[in-house]
Amino acid sequence: MPDDRDFIERADSVAEKLHGEPMTTNEIAKNFALYGLQKRAEALERFDTELQGEIDSSPHSLRRRVQLMALRKRMGGVHEALRKARR
Repeated sequence: MPDDRDFIERADSVAEKLHGEPMTTNEIAKNFALYGLQKRAEALERFDTELQGEIDSSPHSLRRRVQLMALRKRMGGVHEALRKARR
């Protein structure tokens, strides 16, 4: 069964189950830096696939898309910095 929640919603759900509160996008990006090279690359590919999907024009959907795009940009920057440092 496909999961209709976006990346941030899934991360919030997991964090809430583990820690009792949702994660901020900054915490998501910090945790992303702990992934290995292969896992980061796979996560970014899944994220890109998710961002290619259609969105509606509701304010919530547009706001969420902007959050997702900003997080993807931040995660991409972290990934590139770690690749340059050979990590």
